Amino acid sequence: MLDATQTDSDPIVRIRGLRKSFGTHEVLKGLDLDIHRGEVVALIGPSGSGKSTFLRCINRLEVIQEGRVEVDGQLIGYQERQTRRGPELRELPQSHIDRQRADIGMVFQSFNLFPHMTVLENITEAPVSVRGQRRADAEATARQLLARVGLADRAGAYPKALSGGQQQRVAIARALAMKPKLMLFDEPTSALDPELVGEVLAVMADLARQGMTMIVVTHEWGFARELADRVVFFEGGHIVEQGPPSELFTAPKTERMREFLAKVL
Repeated sequence: MLDATQTDSDPIVRIRGLRKSFGTHEVLKGLDLDIHRGEVVALIGPSGSGKSTFLRCINRLEVIQEGRVEVDGQLIGYQERQTRRGPELRELPQSHIDRQRADIGMVFQSFNLFPHMTVLENITEAPVSVRGQRRADAEATARQLLARVGLADRAGAYPKALSGGQQQRVAIARALAMKPKLMLFDEPTSALDPELVGEVLAVMADLARQGMTMIVVTHEWGFARELADRVVFFEGGHIVEQGPPSELFTAPKTERMREFLAKVL
């Protein structure tokens, strides 16, 4: 549901002045970025450029030093109030942050499934414990999602009995079970054998076609070319260049982007 001040044309993600440091090392250096509803944005760039940290800041897995992260009109991690000295940010309690995070699905490089739970239990755990859904309803949704990712017959299996590609598809179904407003993917195919990559990308392509807002850190150039609406190139904690893949991959505007593409394509 939109905030009272939000419209369908407003960005679903609005980031301003985002800075994140680990000790004395500044990883993100004042980033500004908007993501619109239904948009698929691919984040590319060399290792260590801040792409994964950027994703983790969006759903408050990392505490930021400066700036604002808003998702669907909500300031993530903080409450803003007006004082005589101007706007002041106060950190939200963890329980409130957890509720915000429930609206933001995230799929990691590692699958992070609970090994002692079946596939069905993995998918229903959060909707029941966090959303308060009836277990029967959560299981019905989980079975629908398993069919959607091509694993309808694996509901009773344990993660160790699945291939890496199957586990990642379960992880996607688990994220979707929370009915998120936004999906974040952090190199979701990097831990997979090459022959398993396609089955995960096919699920992501289906999500893109159905209008899911997605931010994807990826080295899969085919996915970025064919399914991303926009590609954002990170370097050294900065956004160096961004644009439609048809332009960015064929006529980059910056020398650094041209150098990067010459090495990876």
